[in-house]
Amino acid sequence: DPVLSERASPLSFYGPKRRTPPPLTVEQLPAVDAVLISHNHYDHLDRRTVRQLARRFPQAEFIVPLGLKRWFRRYRLKAHELDWWQSLPLGELTVYATPARHWSMRTLWDRNRSLWCGWVIHHPALRFYFSGDSGYSERLAEIGQRLGPFDVAALPIGAYAPRWFMQEQHMDPQQSVALYRELNQPRAIPIHWGVFELADESLDEPPQQLNLALSEAGLEQHQFLPLKIGERIALQDAQQALSLRPAVQRKE
Repeated sequence: DPVLSERASPLSFYGPKRRTPPPLTVEQLPAVDAVLISHNHYDHLDRRTVRQLARRFPQAEFIVPLGLKRWFRRYRLKAHELDWWQSLPLGELTVYATPARHWSMRTLWDRNRSLWCGWVIHHPALRFYFSGDSGYSERLAEIGQRLGPFDVAALPIGAYAPRWFMQEQHMDPQQSVALYRELNQPRAIPIHWGVFELADESLDEPPQQLNLALSEAGLEQHQFLPLKIGERIALQDAQQALSLRPAVQRKE
């Protein structure tokens, strides 16, 4: 879900504005083979960034949830469209679209006309889960049962307040920790916080609440890798860098 623009909005002068600068430009990116989009909200699907990526990396594959292909076709961009649980092979990788509890809309006339999803990437040496935007559901544990165990999971912790309004669409840190445990505690990266003010909590509250949730669950704070925007870690080095637990036995 690359978004490098100043606003998460259809308008350049109005809408949620970045509070944290992007760590790099499209021109500074290394080679890109594929771009995964979880849904069509403006803080996840940015037209300007997508078109820049397509120009710089014309061979890159865009992989999107069901119903979103027509948006890419409008800009003469090719995209692969997947329903939940469908997969697409990409060389040594296999990409799976996974369920999420969310919604979609870019205009007043297209609410829920395209699907939303998370993504699982299988490589012979590593399994990675990206939840996308999602409210909490016990059914999300099925993703781990069917496609895990995961080595690394990117789980959302922000845009959760007030709960009466946000709970159906965004997890709070406590729920993210609950899902983390249900996924058999992979190495975890907290996402969906610190860039756009999308809810009532402050930008720096989610990691504070995450640390509290981990403590309440009897877990160490380093079990969620506290990457700041712009920091990076090679996924093949994540196990050594975090040293959380032995490698799990994979099920075939």
